[in-house]
Amino acid sequence: MRSVTLQVDDRPVLSGRGKQKAAPQPRKTTPSRFKMAWPRALRSRSMRRLVLAGAGGLVLLLGVALFPGKKVENQLLSWSGQAGYRVEDIFVEGRVRTPRDQLLAALNVKRGDAILAVDLAAAQKRIEEIPWVRTAAVERRLPDQLHILITERSPIALWQSKGRYFLVDREGQIVGDQVEDYAGLPLTVGEGAPDHASELVAILESEPALKDRVKAATWIGDRRWNLTLDRTPDGIEVRLPEDDPETAWHDLARLDREQSLLERQVSVVDMRLPDRLVLRAANAPHEQAASPAVKKKPSNGKDA
Repeated sequence: MRSVTLQVDDRPVLSGRGKQKAAPQPRKTTPSRFKMAWPRALRSRSMRRLVLAGAGGLVLLLGVALFPGKKVENQLLSWSGQAGYRVEDIFVEGRVRTPRDQLLAALNVKRGDAILAVDLAAAQKRIEEIPWVRTAAVERRLPDQLHILITERSPIALWQSKGRYFLVDREGQIVGDQVEDYAGLPLTVGEGAPDHASELVAILESEPALKDRVKAATWIGDRRWNLTLDRTPDGIEVRLPEDDPETAWHDLARLDREQSLLERQVSVVDMRLPDRLVLRAANAPHEQAASPAVKKKPSNGKDA
């Protein structure tokens, strides 16, 4: 004979036809003295965890304030780590080009460190010293997370110096020397060129068709640009003036559209004089004034 397992069924049993079921008796429960009745807003586990984490952090800060001293502070931070306030996860947002090893070295935090011992301001300062990082923000998310938000620099030009190439952003900051993916950026040469790269790019972009023909831009005398265009094998040198170089750039583009100036056999286009355009023919020893001359606004007569 098979063994049969019986399950207790405590539903009421009918004792006869037409009789009503007996009303179930309410189960008596004994309240637990250790059970906490959480408010409705704190009934989710994540919210309770957040509140407890904040309370723990507040207690620690209060302890440091009431009992100042490095030894006491270190002991309290050690206890906070043992209580669960330690770094378990590090989240980074905004990183594309910033090297991971440089970022971790600047943060100088490892898993298991007491999270309340992390100096957020110092970590932020170290991260912002990484060439690719423009701005950084470091936050503690108790009990065990660090969140890093970085804004990276955007290269706008290349700079050649002492045989090496570097990336430059709009603020003139040297970003790095990994230029393989940025071959299409304008090339600048000369001491101080990065500080003026943003102005140069703005000028070039005002005439896109002409911009595509620029091979290099040389910063001269810490005050103006010489541009090399690639129309001929040796290039055409365009000498922009110190004052109002953007207007001169527009004049050059107009003359090229109307008179095909840059299709001529010229090696130098000198635009530094306020009332005339000076050209040097290819293989010619001296410059000659072009006709017609470009009309420009009167200036103070500077020429470099």
